[in-house]
Amino acid sequence: MDATADLIAELTAAHLSIAVAESLTGGLLVAELVRVPGASVVVNGGIVAYNTELKRTLLGVDSSVLNVHGPVHADVAKLMAIGARTALAVNGDRASIGVSTTGVAGPGPQGGHEAGTVFIGLCKGTGSWAVPLQLTGTRDEIRAETVTRAIEAVRDLLARDTVE
Repeated sequence: MDATADLIAELTAAHLSIAVAESLTGGLLVAELVRVPGASVVVNGGIVAYNTELKRTLLGVDSSVLNVHGPVHADVAKLMAIGARTALAVNGDRASIGVSTTGVAGPGPQGGHEAGTVFIGLCKGTGSWAVPLQLTGTRDEIRAETVTRAIEAVRDLLARDTVE
């Protein structure tokens, strides 16, 4: 079973588009999406905002949220997903869904967060959500598992059948 191919097929069938904002995954999520033939129909693009300042300037994450919580937080993940929809609009049309990844891949802790602390942000319509994860493994394993979980999270969102 190929969850990514299934996601692309589901987005295509529903005439939905997706925009991606990544931090700890560094482009792995959008790369996974576009490896599927036909992904160009639904994937608007991706932004790698690895540097915290880029979360503010490219994705519109509020400075006060970053100052209070730092880059590894549920609210930051949600705002990144919202920002991706807008930043990656095509012909003025925001993407139907935004998804983001932020967290600590390791090997050690960062900013008071243990390695494996991850938040996946989701946005559709006027709603936004964050999926908190505590993953284990090497840096590469944490990043790969984050991609897998992000794809699952978007598929779960689609299964709710409430995309506006």
